[in-house]
This record gives sequence, C-alpha cells and structure tokens, in this order.
Amino acid sequence: MRVPVRHAMLVAWTLCAAAACGGGGGGYGGGGGGGTGNGWTPGVFLPESHWAAQCAAPRSGTDPVTHQPYPDVAGTSVDENNWQRSWTNDLYLWYSEAPDLNPGNYTTVAYFPLLKTSATDAHGQPKDKFHFTYPTSTWEALATAGMNVGYGAQFIVVQPAPPRKILVAYTEPGSPAVMAPASLARGASVLSVDGVDAVNANDQASADTINAGLGPATVGESHTFSILDQGAATPRVVTLQAVNVTDVPVQDVMVLSGTGTNIGYMLFNDQLATSEAALINAVNTLKANPTPITDLVIDIRYNGGGFLDIASELAYMIAGAGPTAGRTFELQQFNGKHPSTNPVTGSPIAPTPFHTITQGFSTTAGQALPTLDLPRVFVLTTSATCSASEAVMNGLAGVGVQVIQIGSTTCGKPYGFYPQDNCGTTYFSIEFQGANAQGFSTYPDGFTPGGSGGASFPGCVVNDDFTRALGDPNESLLYVATHYAQTSTCAIPPAGIAPPAPSASIAIRSPLREMRLLRRDAAPPR
Repeated sequence: MRVPVRHAMLVAWTLCAAAACGGGGGGYGGGGGGGTGNGWTPGVFLPESHWAAQCAAPRSGTDPVTHQPYPDVAGTSVDENNWQRSWTNDLYLWYSEAPDLNPGNYTTVAYFPLLKTSATDAHGQPKDKFHFTYPTSTWEALATAGMNVGYGAQFIVVQPAPPRKILVAYTEPGSPAVMAPASLARGASVLSVDGVDAVNANDQASADTINAGLGPATVGESHTFSILDQGAATPRVVTLQAVNVTDVPVQDVMVLSGTGTNIGYMLFNDQLATSEAALINAVNTLKANPTPITDLVIDIRYNGGGFLDIASELAYMIAGAGPTAGRTFELQQFNGKHPSTNPVTGSPIAPTPFHTITQGFSTTAGQALPTLDLPRVFVLTTSATCSASEAVMNGLAGVGVQVIQIGSTTCGKPYGFYPQDNCGTTYFSIEFQGANAQGFSTYPDGFTPGGSGGASFPGCVVNDDFTRALGDPNESLLYVATHYAQTSTCAIPPAGIAPPAPSASIAIRSPLREMRLLRRDAAPPR
C-alpha cells in the first residue's frame, strides 16, 4: 500500500484549529491489519533483506531513475510491515527506544509512524520530529528534477493558531503564482481558502480545508483564495491551479551597491540536484564582479535542506582550499550497532569532506569548483532554516570560518538518513547524527544568533520582514547583515524591531524539503 501524499504533508504542518497549539501528542491507533500468523516473536528480528520487496501490490516494469527492473515480488502487507520492523531495528538512530509491535496488528500505513522513539526533549517536544514516508515516484521527481506539485508560492504560517497569519514568503519564477491574474508577491496575506476563514476559523474541518488549499496534492487541483496584497486596503479573490512546479533553488544573485563594501548576496532555497549547477553559476557570477566581493550573504531563511554533498560543495566554494583542505565537513555517527562501518553502504565510516569538484548532480562530475576564498560568511535564518542548510553553518564553523547569523533560531536538525524504497514507498527514518571537524553535533533546538554556547553564532536577532522583497537592501535581515559587515553592530532596520513572534513560523512544505540526505550510490568522497 502506498502512503498518500496528503497524509504525509499533514503530519508535517497541520494548522492548529484550537485557540492555542499544544505540545506533543498524536500518534496512530493499532488494529485492522493482517492477522497474527506471521510468527512474530518480541525482540527477535530477521534481517530486513529477508522481507525486502515482498509487496502487497508489486510493481512491474523498470524504475525510471535506476533503469533497472523493479525487484518486487508478490507478498502481503504483513511482509511489508516486517521489513519496516527489521529495517528500523538495524538502522534507526534510537532503535532501542522504538517499540517492538506485532506487524500483523497494523495496516502498512499505520505501522511505520509508530516505529520511532516516543521520548521528548527538555522543552517537551518530540525527540524525533522527522519520521515520514512518501510515494517513491513523488520523492524521485523532487530529488532529481526539483519538481513538486503546487502553485509556485511558498506560504509561511507566522501564527498557526487563530487569529492566524498566513503569508506568501516567496514565489517561483514562471509559476502560476506569479502569472496574471494571480500575481502573488512576498508579504501577501491569505484571508480565506475555499470560503473558509483562514484567520479565525477554529474547527478541525476548517483547518483541513485550509491545509488542502495551501498544500495541493494533485496536478489540476484548484482552490480559491482571498488575498490581501502587501500595502493594499482591499482584498481580492484569486483561483490557483496546481501544476508540477520546477523549483528555482538559487535566485537574486547580486553584488549590493551603496554599502561601502562589495557584498555578494544570493537567495538559496533548496539543496536539490538542480542546486549544484545553480550554485556554481552563482559563485561564478559573483567572481566576475569587477571588484572582488569582500563578504557574502547567503539567504537560507527558507532552506529546509537536501543533499549533504551539495552542502559540502557550497561550503567549499565559500571558504576555498585554505581552511578546508583535508578537513572534515561532516562525520556521520550511526547507532551503536555500527560504530565503524556504514550500515547502508557497507564501507568503513568516513567523513564527508569538503568537496573540491562537482559530484555530478546536475553537472558533469569531476569538474573543479570555483571558490570565493572568504574568511567569513553571513547567513540569514529563520525557523524554516533546517537540516543540510544548518550543516553548511556547522561545517564551516568546524574549520574556523566565521559564520555570522542574522535572523532567528533555526529548526534544529543535526540528523539525516538514506532514503529507502520498498514496494513503491520511500521511507525516511533518522539514521545518523552529523558532527563537524570539531566533533560538534548538538543543536537539536537549532542555532541562535547572538547567543552564547555551542549552538549559537555571533550576529543579531531580527524578525522576518515581509514588507519588502527578498534581496531588497532595506529588507530587515539583509539590512542588518550589511551594516554588521561594516560596523560589527546590530543596526535597527527601516521596518523597526518587531515584537517577537508568538510562536515559530511554519513553512507550508512537505517533509521532503527538510532533510539531510546521503546517497548510497555516490562516488567516493573527494
């Protein structure tokens, strides 16, 4: 059985229907699944290979990515559950904290969400917030081509409980969101979705309608929005139809003028395969400036992560060979069953280095990467900055490159995984924790600007400013960053210092865009 896209998305970002959002909780009930004749013995696990590709609905034909025949054979949902159980016991970072539940008592969809730790952190939040599945075809479309179903507008829920505040954070060039008559732009507020009051509705049915409109599941799906544009006095009605949107991961590459120095800027939203070529082009554009840039501002406030190898490439292109030669970008630490051997590849555990050549995601592998050779970098962050984007910050700090953080605390995901397909569903379960060259990996609550301690960087706390376009020199985060580059002080931006947000903002995106991914078929590290 394949897991519906809608189900996985709602696990990640369901809006609060009540007046306030509570902590933890949730979960799935048991029952309803395949009987108990599967020979289940608590604490006894056959290798996952014993159950692999035994499918209730086996696929036929050839995998469009690997170009190999699907390995599926006829099986049952209990066989699929047994594979999940053994795979979790072998690879899950906190396998000893995962419950051992009878695979015959659950449907395939209901079983996997239970196979994780129920522990909470010091703040009462789930220890594991990143456990999900997706149809393999959906995952492959996003990972390899940057394609996902949507309108081309990234929505941000600044306040998830009524009175809600849902804004457009940015748009994808050429997408339905930016084309007339929609013409959405950063800062536009969503007032209603399909006739439901998106600001004040406080029942679950209304929240479900809002979620369905903000995150469409299928191509061709249409939803109607009441939109109040930034600076407008009267709302307007917009109908958006979902398409396969190709993300443009790097935008607005420029050298800022009028700052007294040459400060490069780029908006970097996703670390997908297409990001490799886009980042190289961005660095080459900045290098081509008649006067070399003295600083770089990377706007990763909405970057949820992606491939760790691309994070490594970017970090090398920022710092150059000086501080990175022969150094560790990130070392993967697996569970205690696998102290020295990578359990997925079977190779000795070796750190991901700072890649000096292209890895072949969207370019020809083996080409020398351009470098900016900068001793410091400014990063613009919010709570939507996650996973592999945090790895860029941590990896550079590990080799002595100064990271200056402007914005707010990041999401806190020092964890990652190898995506694993079985029977047409790709499973994402935390398998490792990533440490930099100094061995630091403890930031489950995120990196904080201007704080003290290991999980912080010098910089300034600044709330996200939706009154100006990204890349506008007077936009609050960028304004503070450029002034800090010249004065080492936190300036007051033109929009002023807004009061702290009542809760961390939520990016309306699937879990597929909040990841730190390794590739089992990657070339040897370089």
